[in-house]
Order: sequence, then C-alpha cells, then structure tokens
Amino acid sequence: MAGIHQEIPLKKLNDGTSIPMIGYGTGTAWYKGSDDGTVDRKLVEGIKTAIRLGYYHLDGAETYHNEKELGIAIKESKTPREKLFVTTKVITNIADIPNAIATSLKKLQLDYVDLYLIHSPFFATSDTDLQTAWSEMEKVLSSGKAKSIGVSNYLQPHLEATLKTATHPPSINQIEYHPYLQHQALLPFSTRPPHNITTAAYGPLTPATKAKPGPCDALLAALARKYYVSEGEILLRWCIDQGVVAITTSGKEMRLTDYLRATTFSLTPREVEELAKAGREKHFRGFWQAKFDEDDLS
Repeated sequence: MAGIHQEIPLKKLNDGTSIPMIGYGTGTAWYKGSDDGTVDRKLVEGIKTAIRLGYYHLDGAETYHNEKELGIAIKESKTPREKLFVTTKVITNIADIPNAIATSLKKLQLDYVDLYLIHSPFFATSDTDLQTAWSEMEKVLSSGKAKSIGVSNYLQPHLEATLKTATHPPSINQIEYHPYLQHQALLPFSTRPPHNITTAAYGPLTPATKAKPGPCDALLAALARKYYVSEGEILLRWCIDQGVVAITTSGKEMRLTDYLRATTFSLTPREVEELAKAGREKHFRGFWQAKFDEDDLS
C-alpha cells in the first residue's frame, strides 16, 4: 500500500525528550556475526529506504556489529540530524562504558545518540554490578553523548536494584513484548510514578510471525479485516495503544510502507484487552530462552 504520509506519533519520556513510537530495528535479520570490516550495502540501502519512508527512529546496538552501516546510511540519507532518533546499546563492552559509547559514536559518525541502553542485565552477578553500570550510564548522559539513557531486557528486580541508587531513572526498558509475553506486573511497575519508565517492544509481531497457531489467531484475523490492515499492523497498534514503543524491521519496502498503516487507526480499549486476554492463554518467548524456564512468564 503506497502513499501513506501519516507521521509516526511521538511519546514523551520521563526526561522530557520525545521518541517516535515505531522504530526501525537493525538486529535480527540484519545481525552480523562479527565486525569484519566489510560494509553490508544491502543493510545500508534498507536503512536509507526506511528513513525515506519516515522511520526516523533507528534502533541499533554494538553487538549487532552493524553500527558502521547505520552511520553510513544516516550520512548518505542527508536527513537533518535533529529529525532522527538514534538508539544504540552496550553489552559487549559493559565493563568500559565510556570507551563503548566513544567507539559506537565513531562508527555511527555521530556526536551523540538520542538513546543509549544497557542491552541486558545478565552481565551482572549482583545488584552492585547493575548499580555501577548505571552510574556510568548517568555519566554518559551528563557528558551529552546521549540525550536519554535506559535499559533493555530488565525485569522488575533489575529495575528495583538500579533505581535504589539512580539519580536519573531509566527512560526506557526495551523488552520482548507481545500478547504471548506480557510480563505480568512489569509494565505496571515501570509506568508507576515516580519512575514513569516507558516500555519499548521488540518482537511485537511474534503472534503473527513465529507463534502460530495460537489463541490470538482468530481475533487478529477479525481485527485485520475490520481495519483493512495486516495482522502485523494490528499488533503494532496494540503496542501503541498501550503507550508501548514498537521496534520492527523488514528489508521489503512495501512491508515497511504497510506497517505505517498502524498510525492511521486505533484499537478500542475493549479490543486491546481482548487481545491481551487471548494472549494470556499461551506463553511464547522468542528470545533469551536459555535464561528462563519454559513456564516463566516474567
């Protein structure tokens, strides 16, 4: 579906900055096994296409080994820096966060990122490890090398430990989130004042792409017919209507164009809850399975 010019809505974070509620991810299919010095031109062109379509929120990470491609695409797109919202993450070099952000910025050819995340909490063997890393993240924020800072894959105990000593609470917690993985009390805890931590979802399309058949199938199909969109767009909208930022990706221009239809309608509160209720009948985790028991819903 061509010709969609609706802008992606923004959400204000707890630090006053604003983030586009749909982001273009450079992980998963675009992940490179190592930083071998080569440039994946297919990825560069894919990112440039996304930017041209209006995906100004670009989500990367040091461990994807493709920050160089993201930087080249940003430069070649000639898009004003202030229009872009660039995220990257640290985990490989978590023991030296000042060097990690400097290295990422060099690869990205940027003076700052809009959002810098700790990619996972699983490096830590104690609360002190989490708190020390967060203190280093706060220094990155103070330096101006990141406009906002946050975390990824944190559960409530990780957030609680971090918040005990934090001067600035995380602005974002990016987690796998979809109807089949709703994390019980994590979102209510995160959004509770004074934390006001925004949730970002990776893998939001999972019920339509990885976890069929499932209890959401019939409802997703019915909603897709009602709104004249795909099931994937229903799942993106399900996130947005809960105030959750959705990260998705595709190498296909038409699919990226279609995803923008998620900005043109809203689900009713009842539809949001019906999809959540159906999703609670099945548990499916697409990432980090080795860190959790099969029946762990956290």
